[in-house]
Amino acid sequence: MSSELLMLRGAEPRKVLQTVVEKNVAAVMSYLSRGRWHVAKVELVDVGAGRFKVALWPRQRPHPVNVQLGQPVGMSIKYNYGKYVFDSSVAALEPARQAHSGGVVVLTIPERIEIVQRRSYFRVNVPDTLMVNAIMWVGSQVLGTEDDSEQKPPDAQSRQGRLADISAGGAQVVVDASCAKDFKRGQLIRLRFTPLPYDRPLMFDALIRNMLPTADGSAACLGLQIVGLEASPEGRSVLQRLCSVVERYYQMSQSGPREQEVEGARAIARLN
Repeated sequence: MSSELLMLRGAEPRKVLQTVVEKNVAAVMSYLSRGRWHVAKVELVDVGAGRFKVALWPRQRPHPVNVQLGQPVGMSIKYNYGKYVFDSSVAALEPARQAHSGGVVVLTIPERIEIVQRRSYFRVNVPDTLMVNAIMWVGSQVLGTEDDSEQKPPDAQSRQGRLADISAGGAQVVVDASCAKDFKRGQLIRLRFTPLPYDRPLMFDALIRNMLPTADGSAACLGLQIVGLEASPEGRSVLQRLCSVVERYYQMSQSGPREQEVEGARAIARLN
């Protein structure tokens, strides 16, 4: 596996976007509205000089996309063997082309587009030799970055769970049944965990997509979708670290318990 983010610059971003229009590939746009992250499935409908247009994906129920002029947004496009991620900004808003459909958002063509290997989005289990605690805050307002990974969101209550698996796009956290009532589907949380002992913490925002009780009823599994990392260079730095964590966990899970301990010790040594 590789955690490298390849980068397209100059004229290539426009070429990528034009291909997406021609192939009718769906994209996901992430944006902040009233202090929380939202995601919308969109289609690219036109690429012009310095700008491109997106509309809500036609096969989903229309809903308002509350963005403002000049607002930054993140874009994620799954194509071929990778996922194209970049940030853009709202240049204009146009009325809907058809009745009962969402309007058109005009975005600036990015200076660069980064590619994440698709296999980084495959879930990998946390190695058996690790117990990775996950701290979650309900009511997070903005994206955590590399610089504030030690800070908790203001005025938010924390809960603790155990990280079960992770990918560049989501995670599963196991929480005790006694605190499962504090979570619900569609809720925005902030999650922080330390991948390996003495490693730097990682923190990001996520939406709870599903909640399932364990077989014995003693715990619940929260299925999380990571949101907002495409929308800024700081967020993509977190995304790159996530890719590295996925790679390390994968390599450790392919070895036996003794090899996992050795790999963990080597990772710690590299940090010292």
